[in-house]
Amino acid sequence: MKTILFVAFFALAAASAFALEEADRVNGENGWYVPQEDGSFEWVDMDVAEEWLERQELLEGRGLTTVPVKFYLYTSSNPSKGKKITATTKSIDASNFNAAHPTRFVIHGWTQSYTSSMNKDIRAAWLSHGDYNVIVVDWARARSVDYASSVLAVPKTGKKVAAMINFLHSNYGMSLDDLYVIGHSLGAHVSGYAGKNTNGQVHTIIGLDPALPLFNYNKPSKRLSSTDAWYVESIQTNGGNLGFLKPIGKGAFYPNGGKTQPGCTLDVTGACSHGRSVTYYAEAVTEDNFGTIKCGDYEAAVAKECGSTYSSVRMGADTNAYMVEGDFYVPVNSKAPFGMIN
Repeated sequence: MKTILFVAFFALAAASAFALEEADRVNGENGWYVPQEDGSFEWVDMDVAEEWLERQELLEGRGLTTVPVKFYLYTSSNPSKGKKITATTKSIDASNFNAAHPTRFVIHGWTQSYTSSMNKDIRAAWLSHGDYNVIVVDWARARSVDYASSVLAVPKTGKKVAAMINFLHSNYGMSLDDLYVIGHSLGAHVSGYAGKNTNGQVHTIIGLDPALPLFNYNKPSKRLSSTDAWYVESIQTNGGNLGFLKPIGKGAFYPNGGKTQPGCTLDVTGACSHGRSVTYYAEAVTEDNFGTIKCGDYEAAVAKECGSTYSSVRMGADTNAYMVEGDFYVPVNSKAPFGMIN
């Protein structure tokens, strides 16, 4: 398997032998800096990468590769030890799933698993509020050493999440009206594909710094889009590098301008700033303490030129679905508590 994954990477690298000159490269616009397992980046021209991705997607579509996805349920009755569940009545009946309680799906990004800290932080934040079904998704292809292989698994993974949502909705009456799907990085795009494939509209998707490499802003059908749920919120913390800089959500939030985060010193790869989206969101759910300033557009948010008047909107607030649209600058502290309120 590792050999196949490395071949996929080298196919991209070889195809980029005559890549754009470095001065002409704009990440996400005419190509991507694709992250590698060792923290380095390899440039791939957009036309080359998209042609390669299309060929590989055909192979994925023919079922020649597997996309294992597992689900772990956490509730107030089992807040720290997940119960593995499957889309069968026998499995759900033997779990603590309660359709009368709101449900939250949580989806990790590249190199992570269901035991990663992001899942612990977000599930703990929601369970601190009362009775929820928190279902953590574990998708094995996220742990491919070849980032491109993980990207290729995103659509099928999203469809499998949608299948679980559809099962719980049709067989147990789980409401879509208070369902949240929360994903970080590649997991944000998995969330988007889940929303695109449910029988009925998911209420809310939270995209935590949706991954930029190998995703085209001009192709919303192949990434998380603002139309994938009734309300989509994006918290964008490493824009132009590991995450998108252009707004993804109906409500797009730009902590510290959305590119880099205070307290992330020597953040050469961007991993610290990228991960802060998770940290901020977990704190926002728990504390509701991220004040925001409404901006005319995302460029103003990035430039931090939105004035100094706080809006009534809080980043990550449970009520945002009913009142939020547009781009917001979010002042943040360099250490916890990160949120700033006026």
